Parts: sequence; structure tokens; C-alpha cells
Amino acid sequence: MALAKILVIEDDDETAAEILAALIERGYAPERASSGHDGLDKGRLSGWDVLIVDRMLPERDGLSVIATLRTEGVKTPALVLSALGSVDDRIKGLRAGGDDYLTKPFAIGELTARLEALLRRPPEPRETLLRVGALELDLMARTARRGSREIDLLPREFLLLEYMMRREGQVLTRAMLLVDVWNYNFTPRTNLVDVHMGRLRRKIDQPDEPPLIMSMRGVGFMLRAPA
Repeated sequence: MALAKILVIEDDDETAAEILAALIERGYAPERASSGHDGLDKGRLSGWDVLIVDRMLPERDGLSVIATLRTEGVKTPALVLSALGSVDDRIKGLRAGGDDYLTKPFAIGELTARLEALLRRPPEPRETLLRVGALELDLMARTARRGSREIDLLPREFLLLEYMMRREGQVLTRAMLLVDVWNYNFTPRTNLVDVHMGRLRRKIDQPDEPPLIMSMRGVGFMLRAPA
């Protein structure tokens, strides 16, 4: 079985050495980048199974590295490491495109457990063009349109819409979305889903168009083509 390849983007030598040693001991194949620019260059390469990204990096902030990769279509799961542990800081990390967020100092056992959770994520089906009614999402070109109208989506909005279109007609709870789109391993007290869903609905459903995204009172949301 091929070893999972993990890119560790960490500028602190002691922290990086500890993480690399623990990953090698557990049978992973890690490699290190020591700056934001180096991490971005290596992160663009194919073959990584998970990225571990320190938030505070020289040359380029870790969240900027992740956000840039997402805009370029790189979907490799990313675990953010940071000494900033407030709810707002964690939300910023996830909004930038991170899949999980671990606050320093951390236990190596928790780090590896979170990696295992990211590695267990089942691959999405490989369709590259999704359609629901007049709504079309091109995963290769990273474009969205409804009929002749082009829709400008932020990276997280694109991921959220892709997730919903793959599950047309299915009720999606906030907990499901937090786990599957944001990769939370717990359910935080946040309106993160509602904020993103509100922005997405305003872009997808114009006032003169039949709504595609519906709120299911007390449950969650659903995307389906108009009857």
C-alpha cells in the first residue's frame, strides 16, 4: 500500500522536526516546506494526500497559501496549525479553505488523529460537469452559470455548491455541511453555514428566477430543480 504523502509547511525547526518524526514513525511519507512561498510552490504539485500548514509563516501567511491553492483548483485537504485559537480565528482559517484547525500547543496524538480523519474522506465522484436545471458547475474550468448568466463564486462557495449539486433533492443539515464541507470534527456554535448559504443563495437565485436553494425549517437546506 502506498504511503500517504504529507506536506508539512512549518517554519519553526523544532516543531517541524517533531511533526516529521511522528509522521515517519506512523508510516507516513512527509516532506517539509519552511516558508510560505516554498509551501505554495510545493503545494501546487500533485500527489499530496494532506497539507499541514502553519498559519504564521515568513514571506506569505499560511491562510494565504491555502486560499491561493483553492482558487487554483487544488483541493488537497489542509490542516491549519496556529497559536491563535479564538472562534473568530478558527472561522478565518476555515473560510480561507482549511479543512481542519488545530491550536498550538497540541498533542501529537491529536494531530495524527485529525490527519487520519482527513485521509478517511471518501473521494467524490469524478464528474467534471454538474447540472441541476439551468444551473451548471464546471469543475475543470472552475466556472458556474445559470442559463446565460455567469456566477462569480468564492472558493468556499464553489465547494458548497458542488456538494449540494451532487446531492440534489437531499435535505442537508447544518451539521452535515460543517463536517463534509468545512471538515469540522465537532459542531461549533456558529452561524458559518447560514452566512455562506445566504451569500450563495443571493448569487444563485435572482429575484426573477425560480429558487433552487430552499431552507428546510428547523432542519437544513436543499437544492433542487424547479418543478
